[in-house]
Amino acid sequence: MQLRLREHRNSFLEKHLSGETMDYRQIMALFLPILIDQSFIIGLNLVNTAMISSSGVAAVSAVNMVDALNIFLINVFVAVATGGTVVVAQYKGNGNDRMVSRAAAGTVTSVTLLSLAIGLLIIGFHNPILQVLFGSASPDVLDSARTYLLGSSISFVGLAVVQAVCAALRGIGRTRASLALSLIMNLLYVLLNIVFITLLNMGVIGMTVAVNIARFVGAICALYYLFRIDASLHLRIRDLVHFPLSMLRKIMFIGLPFAAEQMFFNGGKLLTQVFIVSLGTYAIATNAISGSLAMVFQIPAVALSLTVVTVVGQCIGRGHIEDARKFIKSFLWLGSILLAAIALILMPMFKLLVGLFDPPAEIVDDIFLILLINSIIQVPLWPISFILPSALRAAGDSKFTSITSMLTMWLFRVVLGYVLGITLGLGILGVWLAMNCEWGVRGAIFLWRFRGKKWYEHKLI
Repeated sequence: MQLRLREHRNSFLEKHLSGETMDYRQIMALFLPILIDQSFIIGLNLVNTAMISSSGVAAVSAVNMVDALNIFLINVFVAVATGGTVVVAQYKGNGNDRMVSRAAAGTVTSVTLLSLAIGLLIIGFHNPILQVLFGSASPDVLDSARTYLLGSSISFVGLAVVQAVCAALRGIGRTRASLALSLIMNLLYVLLNIVFITLLNMGVIGMTVAVNIARFVGAICALYYLFRIDASLHLRIRDLVHFPLSMLRKIMFIGLPFAAEQMFFNGGKLLTQVFIVSLGTYAIATNAISGSLAMVFQIPAVALSLTVVTVVGQCIGRGHIEDARKFIKSFLWLGSILLAAIALILMPMFKLLVGLFDPPAEIVDDIFLILLINSIIQVPLWPISFILPSALRAAGDSKFTSITSMLTMWLFRVVLGYVLGITLGLGILGVWLAMNCEWGVRGAIFLWRFRGKKWYEHKLI
């Protein structure tokens, strides 16, 4: 019986996740480390949010507000790192090892310099930024937010180095090494938070110290791996300084439109955060906890959206368009199946999960309603809204995906979020329903694009 089930499973995987470019074993070898990595990252973020919740509603509100800004900023240089992943993956598929190394070097250098510029800019203008975005928050929330924002900005360079190295490693399929580096940084972050927040009761200051130590230790480990352990990229320290501008242009061809998309996209999310701040501290906490739990439900789908970049990038590099199309379809179906399965498993555990945050009793029912609606709607809409554009971008179709995401974000999520949440008085629920509507519009446009030919006609390498 077990043998028959194993044969049936292998036959299914062979049919849907194997092609001329790679087979299901290679795809699973890429996917599983990324899945574990995302599980740890999101799970550890959940633990961190739960720990800072012990310092009070003001602390968790401040961290959530600043993290909304941090995500906006971090995703700018992570977008450039994604451009590096695409270029590395396509050169890997093309079999050009020398250009793979140059693309990896260009990724690390450009992402690090960009993160340094962003960090210095935020440190220099932190007071006006906080006043404009969160000026209506209570004084204790604002003071904690200032501390966390300054500390986070200092840590950007450390995080950027880790992200860039991991992006290059994912491009060549070294997802286990990427997983190891990510685990070092994130596990250290949690351990330090236990010491500084739980044991020493340092609150937001403790979290700030922890994030800096963890990210810079992670950066040191990433660079050591790149220069001393890795045997495939053959990088030297001087390669980070001497890389051709033509390579930088290739990385930026993907990275800059995606970075612009992330700025507008997360800028819209940041603006909705401003709506939420005006609704009060409880509303901020409801949004923070709902967002943290929603990310847990999306872990496998997020892992698929990262894996598809390497898979499609290598298919396009080898010129196998039909393989790319087949794998994209399979990833979309698999994303919906995994989202449904995770929701069925975790929704009955809601009280246990929400208990990690020790929320005020007044907001528990609101959190449950938001999470239930979101879990249902994301099954058909999340894959076409997030996995599909990752695949199109891996084929070089960066401008279309970025412009589409920017327009739908501002026309639907921001405007509709204000109408539903503030004008019509639906509060946090209205903001989340607007987000779900935006997924549907954006996903429909990407499906239309995928049915045509233009998405794979770009010549990147």
